[in-house]
Amino acid sequence: MSELKQYIDNNQQRFLNELFELLKIPSVSADPVYSQDVLNAAGFLKKNMEKIGLDNVSIEETPGYPIVYGEKIIDPSLPTVLVYGHYDVQPADPIELWESDPFEPVIKKTKEHPQGAIFARGASDDKGQMFMHLKAMEYLLKNNKLEVNVKFMIEGEEEVGSPSLAWYVKRNHEKLKNDVIIISDTGMIDNETPAITTGLRGLAYVEVEVTGPNRDLHSGLYGGAVANPINILAKMIAGLQDENKRITIPGFYDDVKELSPEERAEIAKIPFDLEEYKKSLGIDEVYGEDGYSTLERQSIRPTLDVNGIWGGYTGEGAKTIIPSKAYAKISMRLVPDQDPEKIADLFEQHFKAIAPKAVKVKTTRMHGGDGYVTPTDNEGYRAAALAMEKSFGKKPLPIYSGGSIPIVPLFEKELGTKSILMGFGLNSDAIHSPNEHYGVFNFLKGIETIGYFYDFYKNLKTQ
Repeated sequence: MSELKQYIDNNQQRFLNELFELLKIPSVSADPVYSQDVLNAAGFLKKNMEKIGLDNVSIEETPGYPIVYGEKIIDPSLPTVLVYGHYDVQPADPIELWESDPFEPVIKKTKEHPQGAIFARGASDDKGQMFMHLKAMEYLLKNNKLEVNVKFMIEGEEEVGSPSLAWYVKRNHEKLKNDVIIISDTGMIDNETPAITTGLRGLAYVEVEVTGPNRDLHSGLYGGAVANPINILAKMIAGLQDENKRITIPGFYDDVKELSPEERAEIAKIPFDLEEYKKSLGIDEVYGEDGYSTLERQSIRPTLDVNGIWGGYTGEGAKTIIPSKAYAKISMRLVPDQDPEKIADLFEQHFKAIAPKAVKVKTTRMHGGDGYVTPTDNEGYRAAALAMEKSFGKKPLPIYSGGSIPIVPLFEKELGTKSILMGFGLNSDAIHSPNEHYGVFNFLKGIETIGYFYDFYKNLKTQ
């Protein structure tokens, strides 16, 4: 057994205990009720960074929640790796669907994780994956194995769109100067099939408000004579896709790049069991844009989804009204070359155009971000691939992710360096959902792989 694997084996329970302490902190950035908890999570990371031997550890103030920074500069002439992660988490709602307390982590076995999985909010997204980097760094520093410079930047607002990160990065170019950025906030295909994410979708997120009468009305006295905003909103939303499940917004597909048959053939090689996919989700059939596979629909094609819809009376019993207002939150996942601001403009123009005169429509932009493609021929990707091959015993597959990480294109624009998306989660980990979990195997294998990454990267950069 290698020194690294032996160290992980000897310290496995301590690593898990420390992660559990972090997971117990309900650092929900979207809800001001948890503001002190978010700050407590930042304080926990600061102490851990100091404990493992990082230098210049600090809680960096921003207009929002702080960034936790730490570094170890071995030699300014050596390559520098910047590690990014986030310590904030999604709200746990709906609480009643959790099988255990979302902020009291427990380990339970699952089909995908026979060695056990950690059930807690943030276990996979992103506390568990971010914490792997600190534990790998602990080993490297304790055993004098670090041969490149490293900087950590862990933020507390990723789950609300990272509103303060651009502010911070723009003001700290020199401090954050690096040769490559490594991020573990993505996933693999399964525990036997490692993968590195090479493409991310962008995002445009809007909230719409449809207003009819100036107050709620008696549905008996006014029904049939006045527009019902909920009925109207439902019809408008239904019209945003045609019978082929293509989005009907004029100009929406203008900048969408069609992949070549060869590129689509590579995607088709990715291991995927459609029947198991449907079974795991409890659905009888998949659904999406005609002419594309499920893997393509969830990675290389743009989408439009309603994330929430509400209005009128939703309490116990009956209340016969025509509501004054109806609302919906709508997200559009975008592929590289689609500009989120342009798409938001097109959505707003179209949504107002299809509204009948009987209602008024207001749209509010929430947040968004560009898509991203990572080249596979740079030293960072090659080092990550070699590290995964060493720890898993097989070469990782390059994959496209349907998710969005808006800060990745921001980093390249501001810092001029590429980000390597080396994540260890699985699609079944239920991130953003009740019963989120992260495999113990994945947590420990991630520490091992990250530990190997630095040695490979140093050799590739200095050969």
